[in-house]
Amino acid sequence: MSPKSIKTTCPYCGVGCGLLVKQDVQGTLSVQGDKSHPANYSRLCSKGAALGETLDKDGRLLQAELRGEVSDLDGALDFTAKEFMRITEQYGPESIAFYVSGQLLTEDYYVANKLMKGYIGAANIDTNSRLCMSSTVAGYKRAFGSDTVPGCYEDLERAKLIVLIGSNTAWCHPVLYQRIVKAKKDNPDLYIVVIDPRRTVTCDIADLHLAIRPSTDAYLFNGLLVYLADHDEHNHLYTQTVTEGLEAALEAARASSPSIGETAHKCGLAEDEVADFFRLFARTERVVSVFSQGVNQSSSGTDKVNSIINCHLITGRIGRPGMGPFSVTGQPNAMGGREVGGLANQLAAHMEIHREEHRDLLQRFWQSPVMVTREGLKAVDMFRAIESGQIKAVWIMATNPVVSMPDADRVRNALKQCELVVVSDCMRNTDTTACADVLLPAQAWGERNGTVTNSERRISRQRPFLTAPGDSKPDWWLIAEVAKRMGFATHFSYQNSYEIFREYAHLTHYENNGSRDLDLGGLADFSETEYANMEPVQWPVLKGQRAGVARMFSEGKYYTASGKAQFVSIVPREAAHRVTDEYPFILNTGRVRDHWHTMTRTGKSARLSQHIEEPFLEIHVDDASRLKLHSGGLVKLSSELGTVILRIVATETQQPGSVFAPMHWNDQFSGQARIDTLVHPVVDPVSGQPESKFTPVRIEPYEPGWHGFILSRRKLEIKDARYWTMARGADCWRYEIAGDIPDTDWSGYAQNLLGSDDATDTGWIEYFDTSQCRYRAARIVDDRLESCLFIGPDPNLPRRDYLISLFAKGSLDNRERASLLSGRPAEPQKDTGAIVCACFGVGEITIRDNILKNGLISVEQIGDLLKAGTNCGSCIPELHQLLETLQKETGT
Repeated sequence: MSPKSIKTTCPYCGVGCGLLVKQDVQGTLSVQGDKSHPANYSRLCSKGAALGETLDKDGRLLQAELRGEVSDLDGALDFTAKEFMRITEQYGPESIAFYVSGQLLTEDYYVANKLMKGYIGAANIDTNSRLCMSSTVAGYKRAFGSDTVPGCYEDLERAKLIVLIGSNTAWCHPVLYQRIVKAKKDNPDLYIVVIDPRRTVTCDIADLHLAIRPSTDAYLFNGLLVYLADHDEHNHLYTQTVTEGLEAALEAARASSPSIGETAHKCGLAEDEVADFFRLFARTERVVSVFSQGVNQSSSGTDKVNSIINCHLITGRIGRPGMGPFSVTGQPNAMGGREVGGLANQLAAHMEIHREEHRDLLQRFWQSPVMVTREGLKAVDMFRAIESGQIKAVWIMATNPVVSMPDADRVRNALKQCELVVVSDCMRNTDTTACADVLLPAQAWGERNGTVTNSERRISRQRPFLTAPGDSKPDWWLIAEVAKRMGFATHFSYQNSYEIFREYAHLTHYENNGSRDLDLGGLADFSETEYANMEPVQWPVLKGQRAGVARMFSEGKYYTASGKAQFVSIVPREAAHRVTDEYPFILNTGRVRDHWHTMTRTGKSARLSQHIEEPFLEIHVDDASRLKLHSGGLVKLSSELGTVILRIVATETQQPGSVFAPMHWNDQFSGQARIDTLVHPVVDPVSGQPESKFTPVRIEPYEPGWHGFILSRRKLEIKDARYWTMARGADCWRYEIAGDIPDTDWSGYAQNLLGSDDATDTGWIEYFDTSQCRYRAARIVDDRLESCLFIGPDPNLPRRDYLISLFAKGSLDNRERASLLSGRPAEPQKDTGAIVCACFGVGEITIRDNILKNGLISVEQIGDLLKAGTNCGSCIPELHQLLETLQKETGT
């Protein structure tokens, strides 16, 4: 029997890659890219390729809980509904809030929005997508009158110039990056500019890298607008026919960026660099400007978005192949949430709260008893209202705001004092579930059934291939069941996701007549079978059609009141907070290659945990030297809001005065590394999006009294360590630890920490050098290495690779036992180094040695010999960097 295959969509970033999941007769699952899906054409990144390793039930929330006690699901739903009704009656509908997620399916999002805005009667539903793309939403709406992404991924292959702005595409949207790499290989004339304060791995393919001073994007694009006007690269016919506001926008741009020299000065760039970029943009017709979090996550993010759009409008480079301003979203269904009103300032189907005709239309369609009349609270304001007691009850769905929100400790404290906190999640132990009064078990990826929309407006299906365990249910089902118990059963009697999708599709077409961009009239009459077999399609899909629309605005029709696109006058603003003598560095936060959000999924994968095992602070080598910091040491990073402890990475890719730290680590994987505890809750006044790329911080060396590491087959509760992090290994968990005061009884510490299970056939091996404060111990159970602990006065401890390899053995022989506490094999064994290629487990030392030994000069040659870079391609930029480094070292 051939393996059963299911087509579905990846649950990670907004690229929306199609997957083919195969299950053999033994039930073993394999995940590969879907060759037929137009988002990825079989390509996958390292995270997508490792999805099969994250599908176990370890840590799952499988039963409802009330106040920390297991409950039957009916009882938990009854309690939630009754409390919502009581609180609404006592304090009014605006005392209730929902905080939802780009991890939800569109059907889930739709039902949540319908319940909140049409039945509870408040607009206090916002989403974690507020944190990543709401400035783009606001910018598109100001310019186009609608939240419309104009282009498609194919434009990346058809462009002559791609400008990547505030986007580490190679790590954050790896499959799009691979498409760009291939496009450049196929078309050597394709020119790529990267605009980013950091020299990220994305710069590997850049012909020009503009390392602008943080938060100065609007100065740069205002300067470009002036240059285009002054050098007659102005499409007069286009601007006169289909746009408004150019003269005012130009006047504002001239005030801030009147010349190339002034623009370069404000952006911290060389004048010739700016001139090269301006000339290149001016003389290239097919330009795609790709922007992401580096633009959006700013207290002036909306203005930055519009400054980019202005440059496309003045040249008329929009709505045609190979050109346009293109936002790439962070989450798999951030777009779907935007479509169904998941933001507090929107209604479903791209309708607006402030427009009475839209409110009336939606209320008639839903036949709802109430309809909101004003915007709700956006994410930061929502949690402030929880803190103040204005909001008495909050339902958090599929997200972890105690890790991801700015001023995260304040968010945690707000939830702890809230009258009612409901959390629906697939994982039991997160920083946010720890604050919950009610826990509702939700289905995970692989169990859910519905749709998502990617960054190019392409709707794809997520299909189930696993049986949902325990009492876990679809999010839409949990929401609908609460709605029924609140008295709204008639309008929430959905039997499946198909019924929800059909209702939503009908709504997009209802009384539309071309007045709204989002129209799924062609899908509204889908049969259940057609929904089940639905192929990826870009909206809009008009009535009587099945095909979508690749590019919008090709006919010059916009959704503003006048039908014309709007230039927006931009007055650049500096970041909300300035560096000071006390906090002299700028902290930029973001993602790493192989982890996702708060690691509840990727943290399960040993493969994904090998590339970067610990939270870190990336700092310029000159700053590190001045502060007497060394790579591999530890550092205390502080803002006015708190302190974290991170591993130091000194590099020349950072700007002096700026530092970078990843956002992923939480209290399940680290002791003091939740980076958003440092970030100020300052927001863009238009979009409400927080400023996550510019936090003034102080850096101090942390010199602990001892350093150590633990390897263990079991998860452990780390005690008496000021610093600890945890990472998944293939056969063990890896802990890095450090503390202030050396323990006088390391043997007792080890016995207490490692010897807490019920094993009987246990052996201990110990070594203690009191003069050097070096202690080593290993616990052996049934001849297998069960755990080991290494302690020393500094970070110079044995490499972990050999010890980790011993956990794969069924038993230890005498030589392995004898060499165990040395941390080295009895006979020399080749060290592979830190993992570079996650797909094939190829380490840095292996790659370096083979480059030198075999005279390799290209990534292709490395792939032919070692396979590195031949699967998902996410490591290719690092392979290029290794080649360049060795060429410099050897002078070849």
